[in-house]
Amino acid sequence: MFQNIPVNDFNYILEDARIAKYPMIDRSDSKLLVYDKGNISKRVFKEIPNLIENDELMVFNNTKVIQARLNFKKETGADIEIFCLEPVAPADYQLMFQSKSPCRWKCIVGNFKKWKGGKLALNIENSQQNTTIFAENKGNLGDTQIIEFTWTNAEINFGEILDLTGKTPIPPYLKRESENIDKNRYQTIYSKFKGSVAAPTAGLHFTENIISSLHTKGIKTDFVTLHVGAGTFKPIKTDFINEHEMHTEHFFVSKQLISSLIKHKGKITAVGTTTVRSLESLYYIGAGLEKGIEPYNFDISQWEVYHKKYNCNTEKALQNLLNYMNEKNTDKIEASTQIMIVPGYKFRIINKLITNFHQPKSTLLLLIAAFIGNDWKRIYDYAIKNNFRFLSYGDSSLLIP
Repeated sequence: MFQNIPVNDFNYILEDARIAKYPMIDRSDSKLLVYDKGNISKRVFKEIPNLIENDELMVFNNTKVIQARLNFKKETGADIEIFCLEPVAPADYQLMFQSKSPCRWKCIVGNFKKWKGGKLALNIENSQQNTTIFAENKGNLGDTQIIEFTWTNAEINFGEILDLTGKTPIPPYLKRESENIDKNRYQTIYSKFKGSVAAPTAGLHFTENIISSLHTKGIKTDFVTLHVGAGTFKPIKTDFINEHEMHTEHFFVSKQLISSLIKHKGKITAVGTTTVRSLESLYYIGAGLEKGIEPYNFDISQWEVYHKKYNCNTEKALQNLLNYMNEKNTDKIEASTQIMIVPGYKFRIINKLITNFHQPKSTLLLLIAAFIGNDWKRIYDYAIKNNFRFLSYGDSSLLIP
């Protein structure tokens, strides 16, 4: 079983020179590695419409990256960076960004030892709005802090404050400060709902022309919304897979998507690992409803999908979920997933995957290995030998097991 799989089995040498520090000038000019039932070839991403079958359904993650890093300076001159991870009060993302009153976030605080207490202040002065934002530490939660934000201008909401003064939370492995280019390019063209602190990077390669070409070909598209957390960069530091604690991420799905999944008879291509986690979690929510389990906020824990027996087929599980939404008269459900997809996992919904190249010994690489097996090593060897660019701003792959 997966518990005995050594993490070191998913290691490879990734030199810093392989990591793309900046995006391509044109999103769709990135390289595309195609793995098709064991055969590997090199293409260009703009060719992707020709590689997707006419009767496929492509599902994207339309989350939007927030300007999550706020830089304060103490009177002593010490720099304190507050990285907003997840809303606490109000906990609802939409309500948080609309809030014009005090709000609290779970945050990582850089240079925390220099912040002995009291409020930090940051003046925002520009042509749009003027205000002073204050930050106060309300206690710790594990290795994070609960920070309360207040501000002087009651006419603006917290979402506007982040847009005005926050910085793009680019990945730490880029080893540089965020720049103007990141505000646009560390965002998919179809991003819609604010909440992520990391981009769903598989989608960064898509352009308006590519989306248009997909639709012209008759390929259907739909969306989930999973807010990507900073935990996506958390390395596995344990010796065995079962010893690692997976991060939890919140996602939202529409009744329209559930209906599309039920009606669709062709293959389903997930754009990105976050989309995979969302879609696969839907099966277990619906299968739980089949057993008559009253939903518990639709939370999927890390290992439950491996330990419980699910006799429900995929279509029935999705129909259960649709019936539940009809009964509750809701067009959208919110859920959270801690699901850790590792070798031995049985995929219930997706057939193909578009994804970037991931870090060694990462949960994302484990997901790739679960999807295509040990051939992940051949793929990564090929990518290194053929000068593919790695990680968030790097090149892409289309995986067909």
